[in-house]
Amino acid sequence: MTSDRATSGRATNGRATNGRATSGRATSAGVPARGVHIPLITPFDAAGEVALDALEALAHDMLTAGAAGLVALGTTAEVATLNAVEKDAVVSTLARVCRERGAPLTVGAGNSDTAASRDALAALGKVPGVTAALTLVPYFTRPSAAGVVAHFTELAANSPVPLVIYHIPYRTGQELDADTLRTLGALPGVVGVKYATGGIDAATVDLLGELPDGFAVFAGDDLFFSPLLAMGAHGGILASAHLATGRYVELAGAWAAGDVTRARDLGHRLGALSAAVFAEPNPTVVKGVLHAQGRIPTASVRLPLLPARPEAVDGALRLLAGQDLEWVEDLRSTPGLTAAS
Repeated sequence: MTSDRATSGRATNGRATNGRATSGRATSAGVPARGVHIPLITPFDAAGEVALDALEALAHDMLTAGAAGLVALGTTAEVATLNAVEKDAVVSTLARVCRERGAPLTVGAGNSDTAASRDALAALGKVPGVTAALTLVPYFTRPSAAGVVAHFTELAANSPVPLVIYHIPYRTGQELDADTLRTLGALPGVVGVKYATGGIDAATVDLLGELPDGFAVFAGDDLFFSPLLAMGAHGGILASAHLATGRYVELAGAWAAGDVTRARDLGHRLGALSAAVFAEPNPTVVKGVLHAQGRIPTASVRLPLLPARPEAVDGALRLLAGQDLEWVEDLRSTPGLTAAS
């Protein structure tokens, strides 16, 4: 994925002629790559510091297993608890990995203050390797739909990278209907939405039935990844895909290939895993499993989160092992291997 910056330094429209991204990790029009994007956790060491070596190893693991791209500083990263130095270190580390691997990196940026969000986005233009920003619908202040459109119009007009809107009304308190999302999707420089409404309803059907050209829909609720793919979503931004990454990649490939039988089977099994991962506040179960697998130094999270209960972690581990979804350590040393290969 490229940022397709205009000569003024602002993101261009980034539209594909038929509204669909091409296959692979990058698209020439700025539309996010189809497939699975991983919103990476922030691992901590025994002293409570960010474990950058573990973060780098995880990033390589995800890409080797077939992830289409990575996301830094999302909710899964416990971004609200990271200071400015830590945020910069995380973005720098993941940008370097993505440059090395030729993979897109989306970075969470922005809040309910339009001016502050504009400044945060401007800073991303100084980081080589950042290809898009994941920008939350304004929360707590709950502007009107017209106010949300005005917010993103201002941001998109000034951002050096394309925007993926993060629509998660159960966190923001802001419901947006399909027409509003289409209006946002038609803005130059807005290339997609992380769609996390907590379910599939008439608005979901409406939106996916008529998308603006070059506007990609990514599942943001892991449990609904498979049905959204069946309805035409481009992919997902999935915390659960830290675990069994290759299987989530395989699921996306099965729906894309029209292999409904395989897609349904995998979708049900991965849906059960996603439910187990979110049995406690994210990313506590993911961290517990990764620590049990020896992939991060601790399962620590920062307050106000508390570590997942052992039984929740054990439940996810049992699903991974019992349903043939386990992480394969050999992926670490087999560049280019994916679960579908």
